[in-house]
Amino acid sequence: MDTAKAHQGRQGHLTVISGLNASGKTQMAQQLQLQMDGTRVRYVAFCDTYGTATDRSYYLQQRWNQHDIEQETPTVAASLERAFLLSGDDTPERRQWQALLYQQMNIEPLLNEYIISISSGELRKVHLLKTLLAKPDTLILDNPFIGLDAPARSLLSEQLLALRQQGLQLYLLVSRPNEIPEFADKVINTEPNTHHLPNTHPQPLPNGRGAWLDYSAAKLYKLPSCTGGAGGGCLGGGESVVVQLRDVSIRYGERTILNRLSWTVCQGEHWALSGPNGSGKSTLLSLICADNPQAYACDIALFGHQRGTGESIWDIKRRIGYVSPELHRAYLRPLPALHVVASGLRDTVGLYARATQSEQELCREWMRVFHIDHLADRLFTQLSSGEQRMVLVCRAFVKSPQLLILDEPMHGLDPIRQQLVKHIIDQYCSDPTNTLIFVTHYEEELPSCIDHHLQLSKA
Repeated sequence: MDTAKAHQGRQGHLTVISGLNASGKTQMAQQLQLQMDGTRVRYVAFCDTYGTATDRSYYLQQRWNQHDIEQETPTVAASLERAFLLSGDDTPERRQWQALLYQQMNIEPLLNEYIISISSGELRKVHLLKTLLAKPDTLILDNPFIGLDAPARSLLSEQLLALRQQGLQLYLLVSRPNEIPEFADKVINTEPNTHHLPNTHPQPLPNGRGAWLDYSAAKLYKLPSCTGGAGGGCLGGGESVVVQLRDVSIRYGERTILNRLSWTVCQGEHWALSGPNGSGKSTLLSLICADNPQAYACDIALFGHQRGTGESIWDIKRRIGYVSPELHRAYLRPLPALHVVASGLRDTVGLYARATQSEQELCREWMRVFHIDHLADRLFTQLSSGEQRMVLVCRAFVKSPQLLILDEPMHGLDPIRQQLVKHIIDQYCSDPTNTLIFVTHYEEELPSCIDHHLQLSKA
């Protein structure tokens, strides 16, 4: 069945709810859901998740553990088919539309892959498809563009336009003005909560789309001095080569993720790692962070030590500050934000031993640098997705690591907070002993300190 027939006689409409982080966009969307009670309303939050917030079986390394991938998770095809059948409308016409939708969204190459093994960007496409297959009349999309490469963002925009033309009522929540589609029928700017903003003055564009393009540089606090706390920050060693991979290949079943990759990262270098969704960026970082079991079968040296020659996971992690979509997923539990930051000192997901007074003071000092000290006692799950991301980025810095790995750290951040994080990264990397690997799909997110690039392609 053509989707247009499903909404025959209805006029499609796209309303964009735009605003800074924590300005009330999600609350407005929730109110819309209540007002539309009884209709086919679907709300999709494109946060970093491979399951539900109540799924306690998830753990950080699960995506790269082949046994768990095969034993405990469905394939993309099975997940989408279940969503299709739940709609209760299994007709030849709808099957034709389903096939067309798969083709338009370029999902066919992923159908035989396990959900847990695909990239976070690919996962977002699957979430959108599952929602469309449920035959909604109204669709509320929260930050759907984050984590998508440029072709996928363009494809999503085309799909939104097609859905609007086919009679669907669409609501789009965005934190970045450049994500507002040109074909939007209405743009609602939420009132910014400027109380904790770092000396910024948002200025809406004349067209009313609330772009906040003109803002002053965020006030920078001096970065906390290293104390060598529980996480072992500011370690010595002085190794000139921080990461060395030689002819590394990673495969899952018949799918090749990395194919004979060699890469050397030296101390003091600042790398941008880029590539399309599914090109292996997060898999590559999982090898460096000791989260991927296949690392033991590869020729990898970290901080001057060959992988698998006796060092433990914790020996590696204590030198690395890390944030990623997978880490964000692992923290979807009600912990105080201060505890989330403090867990970075011990390289754990969650805090299993009470932080000392000096550690808490260090964490609060770092939270002040990121202008999130007012969130210290708030539960992580009660924060907006942008606030959650800021807390996790702060966690990556708290032990003053030798190697900072930031895998899409700007997810869901508004332009003001993007600028703040970039300033902090540049200030941190002004120390010639600190090394950076930074992943993004957006050129404007790159800090100015970047001096090397590695571009991956799909194997």
